[in-house]
Amino acid sequence: MNIKITYNWLLDYLETDASSYELQKYLSLSGPSIEKVEKVADDYVFDIEIISNRIDTASVIGIAQEAVAILPLFGKKAKLKINPFEKYQFKNLKIKNKKYDLKVRIEKDNLCSRFSAVVIENVKIGPSPSFIQKRLQAAGIKVINNVVDISNYLMMTFGQPVHTFDFDEIKKGLMIMRESKKGEKIVTLDKKEVILPGGDIVIEDGEGRLIDLCGIMGGLNSSVTDKTKNVLLFVQTYNKEKIRKTTMTTGVRTVAATFFEKGLDEERVEMTLVFGVELLEKYAFGKTASKVFDIFKNPYQEKKIETSFDFFEKKIGIKIEKKVIKKILLNLGFKVEEKDSHLIVRVPFYRKYDISIPEDLVEEVARIYGYNNLPNSFSPPVLVYQPESYEKFFNLSLKIKYFLKHLGLNEVINYSMISKKMIEDWGEDPKNYLRISNTISEEIEYMRQSLLPSLFKNIKDNQGKREVLRFFEIAKVYHPKKNDLPEERYKLGIAVNTDYFDLKGIVEALLKELNIDNFDFQIKEKQGVFMVEIEVDDLIKNYRQIALYKPINPYAVIKLDKTFDLSDSLKYIDIKEKASKSKLVQKIEVVSLYKNRLTLRFYFSDSTKNLTEDEAKKELERIISLL
Repeated sequence: MNIKITYNWLLDYLETDASSYELQKYLSLSGPSIEKVEKVADDYVFDIEIISNRIDTASVIGIAQEAVAILPLFGKKAKLKINPFEKYQFKNLKIKNKKYDLKVRIEKDNLCSRFSAVVIENVKIGPSPSFIQKRLQAAGIKVINNVVDISNYLMMTFGQPVHTFDFDEIKKGLMIMRESKKGEKIVTLDKKEVILPGGDIVIEDGEGRLIDLCGIMGGLNSSVTDKTKNVLLFVQTYNKEKIRKTTMTTGVRTVAATFFEKGLDEERVEMTLVFGVELLEKYAFGKTASKVFDIFKNPYQEKKIETSFDFFEKKIGIKIEKKVIKKILLNLGFKVEEKDSHLIVRVPFYRKYDISIPEDLVEEVARIYGYNNLPNSFSPPVLVYQPESYEKFFNLSLKIKYFLKHLGLNEVINYSMISKKMIEDWGEDPKNYLRISNTISEEIEYMRQSLLPSLFKNIKDNQGKREVLRFFEIAKVYHPKKNDLPEERYKLGIAVNTDYFDLKGIVEALLKELNIDNFDFQIKEKQGVFMVEIEVDDLIKNYRQIALYKPINPYAVIKLDKTFDLSDSLKYIDIKEKASKSKLVQKIEVVSLYKNRLTLRFYFSDSTKNLTEDEAKKELERIISLL
């Protein structure tokens, strides 16, 4: 995932002499990669790549912590101006008015590892301060109002998603967190109805209404509006597996879900709620009007890892000074105790999910020290031979791709999955197809059994952009097998919006290039799109690198034309099949086709003598009689 924050936003928490571009250079070498720096007005916007196991860095404070560890090694000053984990604590909240109460019931312990909330009364809904608006817009987040903007601002500042409810819309002041039942419905903030598959984390109020699809999006029925007076500031952490499953099965993805599904540390909740109260009191003019509701059954028990300095040298391959190792670990927030030649390292709560073994510590030291400072040692190259069947497929598919490219076709790469509508439009029953149980979209729900529906859609989607469209694809199709994995077969699909003869010429030219003589294929037409599909295995079996040698016939060739009236009982393939069995017919050419009248040219010759025209005519009459 990527996040966007600004340089001035970072400087709220980081004291440094590094410029925006120096931050990009040095952090990208040893930590989160700053992919882009863009100057916007009097600020700079950082576009930062966050790796999946380091969700703790997906925030302003997370990047500031990384900068404190990395910048000093490049001669730049860096330290935290404030430590929000220490500054924003529940004990620092001074709540005089506690007139509102909230009843909370969590039905299963594995749904929510920490639940915290507080009521803010008499808020005034309006625009948020300009600095918050500018920073959120730079982060790619839509500005709505002061209450909603503050919740998004908290998420990007501390990496902890926040939700705000209209407290008066939580009926009977009751919140029941439970698993959803299959088929239950909730209308989310974006006014879309979501049908739940069951097992999702939801909250219902005292009247049994679903008011939150937890960790993903709140319910419209409890959302903050211009008429909201009392707000429930709600900060929590959830079971990441359940959040991930819900986003995949419902197709509803949000920024908050991207955070929750990667696993957040529970200790981050406290500082986010306390800072949130400060911002809401200052910029929404509300006052805290309840106690802090905090359900936290399993606080973090500090994790210890024992290792040695020799272990670092053994794993990294070079000797790094002890004081450097200790400094790196300390700057990253670890507590380090040196005992003889051993180290006892205490892991901070925000690294509890990705630091478990000594090798994890080695990785941290190596990246901060700089992989660019480690000696290069390349392993000798080794040729890995592929199975013969793979080699044949790769070689032939590459030959086909180049040949079709030079004929003017464009290769497309489609999903292996198609929609139910595409199957039905093709006149087939979706029940005969493999269905994906946890698809993220109805557009990619069934495993395809043909390339043609996707190619047909490619042509239709691009009509009007170019007059002539010629597409091809080489890919797998999937056929169900009872009590077994699906049968996977490679196929070549070609689709054009020109005409039958264009596609026929493409296929014949390809087969000639592959030195395949005896072949048959059927072309499909749908709404002016002409298509053909060929089994790649058949091409592999019949492909020859060099054409079969045929000696030049020194005797005369007689050419005779014949016109046929085509019908359901007489097709071109029938004529070709009968004629190809004649020892005197060298080849057949199509001369013309008008409506159902097909004119063919037959080439007659004998390899042992000169053939007369009468003999050729008799042979043609014989072929016709067979038809």
